[in-house]
Amino acid sequence: MKVSKLARFVTLGLSLAILLTLVVGGVGAQDEEKVIVTAIGMVGGDLNTIDPSLSEVAAEHQITSLLWPGVTVQDELTGEVVSGVASDWEVSEDGTVYTYHLIPEIPWVRVNQDSGEVEQIMDDSGNPLYVTAQNIIYGMTRTLSPELVSPYAYVLAPYISNGVEFCGAACGGPEEPTATAEDLGLNAVDDYTLEITLPEAVGFAPGIHGLWMAAPELQSAIEAGGDSWTEPENIATYGPFALAEWAHDEGITLVANPFWPGTDTIQQPIVDKVVFRFLDPQAQFNEYLAGTIDAVDVPLEELERVQNDPELSTMYSNGARMCTYYMGFDNTEAPVDNAHLRRALSLAVDRQSIVDNVTKGGQIPAQWFSRPGLAAAPTLDEYPDLGISYNPEEAQAELALALEELGLASAADLPVLTFAYNDSSGHAAIVQAIHQMWTDNLGISVQLTAMDPTTYFAQVSEDAPTIYRSGWCSDYPDANNFLMDVFHSESSQNDPGFSDPEFDALVEQARTSTDNAERTELYAQAEEILVDRDAGIIPIYWYTTNQLTRPYIERTYSIIGDQAYEKWDVDTAAQAAQRGA
Repeated sequence: MKVSKLARFVTLGLSLAILLTLVVGGVGAQDEEKVIVTAIGMVGGDLNTIDPSLSEVAAEHQITSLLWPGVTVQDELTGEVVSGVASDWEVSEDGTVYTYHLIPEIPWVRVNQDSGEVEQIMDDSGNPLYVTAQNIIYGMTRTLSPELVSPYAYVLAPYISNGVEFCGAACGGPEEPTATAEDLGLNAVDDYTLEITLPEAVGFAPGIHGLWMAAPELQSAIEAGGDSWTEPENIATYGPFALAEWAHDEGITLVANPFWPGTDTIQQPIVDKVVFRFLDPQAQFNEYLAGTIDAVDVPLEELERVQNDPELSTMYSNGARMCTYYMGFDNTEAPVDNAHLRRALSLAVDRQSIVDNVTKGGQIPAQWFSRPGLAAAPTLDEYPDLGISYNPEEAQAELALALEELGLASAADLPVLTFAYNDSSGHAAIVQAIHQMWTDNLGISVQLTAMDPTTYFAQVSEDAPTIYRSGWCSDYPDANNFLMDVFHSESSQNDPGFSDPEFDALVEQARTSTDNAERTELYAQAEEILVDRDAGIIPIYWYTTNQLTRPYIERTYSIIGDQAYEKWDVDTAAQAAQRGA
C-alpha cells in the first residue's frame, strides 16, 4: 500500500468525550473505563473512506482491520499469516482450491447512536445476522465489480478464478469484462464453509484472501445506507471493535465489541475504547507532550530531542516496519527516460548518510526495493552485493554515458529536472539532502516542488512528476506484493511507468514457484534489473517505527503498520494521575 497521507491539525472536543462512561453491548458501566487516545497522521482533515472495498491508504487500514478482520490476518509481531474469521483452512492437492472454515455465529453489529450500546443486527424475523461464507462472496464480488472501480481490486483478482476476466481493465483484464459474477471461483459450501478456486496454484494466496478488500460485507446494510453506509448509524461490522463515532475532520472512536467471540489470534479487547484523532505529526507530538495522547509516532524532526531527553527516551521505542522509502522517475519522460541518467542519480545518493544524518531513526539503507523480512525477499546476509549503493565515481561515469547518448556537452545542458514531494518537514529534509548530493557529485541541480499532501498520491498516479518521492508498505508478507504488484508493466500501481519484459517474466515465474529458494533467487534477479541495470527507481531506506508510549500503556509493537489495539491495556489510575498532573 502507498504510505498513508498526513493531515492538518484540527482542535477537537474529543478529549473531553473520552472521559465519559460508555455502556457497551449490554455490559454494565464500569467504574474505570479503559480508554486509549492515539492519533492517525493526516493532512487534509479526514479519511477518504473506511469502506473495505474502496480503501487504499494505510491510515484507513488501521480502522478497517479492527472492524472487519478477514478470513486470515497477519500477526502484528511476526507478519505471519494466521487465522482470522476462518478458524482454519485447507488446500487441494493441486494447490488451486482453498477451503476456509469460518468461526460460527460471529454476529454483525453496530453501535446504537441513542444508547451508545453495541447491538446485534437482526434479520426480518428478529434473529441475529451472522458472518457467513455468502457475506465474503458478496464482499469479494463487490470489490471486483467493474462498476465499483476498487483501487485494490487488481490485487485480489488474480487469486480468484475468472477474477481478472470479471473485473476487466481495472485489474489488467479485457476492456469489456468477459466473465460474470456467477463465473467467479467462489462457492459457499454451507454458511460457514467457503471454497475459493484459483486460476493457478499460488502458495501465498491465504494472505491475499484475508486482505481488507476481500472482507465479509453485509449486503443489506450497504444497500440501505448507500453512499453513507459506513456512517456509525448505518454501518455493519463484526470485529473486535465497533464504530461509535466518526467526527469527520476530527477523529474516529471505536468501542469494544462484546459480541466478538475472541480467538487465539484476535482476542476480545482489554480496553473499552480507542479514540483516534486526526492530527499532523507535529501536532500529535505536541499533544503527547501535553499529556492528552497516550501513544504517537515520533516526527522525524523530533527524533534527536526524544532520544536525548532523559524522560522521553524512556518512553521511546524503535522497531522494524515492512516498508521501503524510494524516489521514483517518470521512466517515459525525457531526459529521465535515459537509464544511464537514472543510474547516475541513484549511484550519487549516499543512503548511509541519509539515515545517519537526516532520518536518524535506525532506518536501513536500501539496496533494493522489496523489504528483507518478507517471504522470498532477498536478505543482506544472502545477497550483500545485490542492488545499488553509493558510488560517486561510477555515478560520474554513468552521467558521461547519459550525456553522450543525449547529445549534450555537460550536465549544465540538461533541462531543469523537477523533483516533487508531499509537503512535510520530514520529506523536505530528505529531498533537500538528495538534491545536495546530486549537486556535489554530479553538478546537477533540480527544482524542488512541494505538493499538497492531501492530493499528492492521486496526482502522482495520474501524471508522475519527472522525479518524486514515494513509499510502499506491505499489504501481505510476500515479495510479490512489492515487485509484481507495484512494478510489473501492467500493474495499476506502477506510477513510474517502469517496463522491462525480462523483469516481468522473472516476477511472473517467481509468483507461481513452489520452491522458496528459487523464488528468492528470481526476485533477486528482478531487483537487479529494477534498481541497478534499469534504475527504474532509487531505493533510499527500509523503514523503522519510532514511537512514544506512556508508561501506563501496556502494548504490543507491530511490524506491519496496523496495531492490534485489542491486546493493549491501560493502568487507569496511572493514566488519571498523569492527566491530572
